[in-house]
Amino acid sequence: MSETNHTNSISGATKPKPQYDPDFTSNVIKATGPKANPRVAKVVGSLIQHLHDFAREVDLTVDEWMMGVNMINRAGQMSNEKRNEGQLLCDVIGLESLVDEITNKQLVGANYEATKTAILGPFFRHGTPPTKNDTSIIKTMPKDGEVTYMHGIIRDAATDEPLQSITIDIWQCSTNGLYEQQDPDQAEFNLRGKLTTDENGYYGLYCLRPVPYPVPYDGPAGELLQLLDRHPYRPAHIHIIAGSDKYSPLTTQIFDKSSKYLENDSVFAVKDDLVVDFVPVQGNAAASLELTLDIKLAKIA
Repeated sequence: MSETNHTNSISGATKPKPQYDPDFTSNVIKATGPKANPRVAKVVGSLIQHLHDFAREVDLTVDEWMMGVNMINRAGQMSNEKRNEGQLLCDVIGLESLVDEITNKQLVGANYEATKTAILGPFFRHGTPPTKNDTSIIKTMPKDGEVTYMHGIIRDAATDEPLQSITIDIWQCSTNGLYEQQDPDQAEFNLRGKLTTDENGYYGLYCLRPVPYPVPYDGPAGELLQLLDRHPYRPAHIHIIAGSDKYSPLTTQIFDKSSKYLENDSVFAVKDDLVVDFVPVQGNAAASLELTLDIKLAKIA
């Protein structure tokens, strides 16, 4: 960033922009030692440059900086195995969705394109018990829930061949907008499944039609949304991770075509290719709706 003499307006008055030490940032970056990991040195060096340029651009004060530090600290203090507030803070400023876009470009080859990715979000849980195909992940049924038969085929993005033994993690919130770890009235691992495709690449389960919900307002991410006068809502969606030791894990979400907030998702995660249609099911007494969702995975190079 140039250190030329700009002016800025404060309470209607104009004053010269302060001149800062032009060598300070380069000296900080040069402090990196010769044994540093090259990728770490590149990434952190660029981060330092941009952070310093940002601080000079807005004339960041100590009080403002400490406000940011306290927000980051609180996000860490709130985070645990059931909720990642630091990740949610990144989500509401669009950082995770931007990183997701960058990563998604790596799943496109000369003659293929894998299913589009989307952000992980803050409510993924490790350790979901295995789920048999064509069984329900609904352990606590809400009164207003619409049971959906969700199924599809997992294929190789390059060859279109069906893939056996692909692991699929699926999770969603209940109709009250809460994931099971947020809600003591839901059973453990409610609306979470971990399936494996059969010899035909098939997976299938019973879940709920998803609903829109607000991201939590009780932490730094919600506070930032309020400071920016932004709404907290996410469109109705279901989370998916699919992969194996031979195929790059695909983290994505699918979005209900009829949902609100598709155009202004609070975490900027919606992609047109991930918007799907829930349709009335035919001849299935266990569900009122059906969603056919095929997934294409890129082979690990």
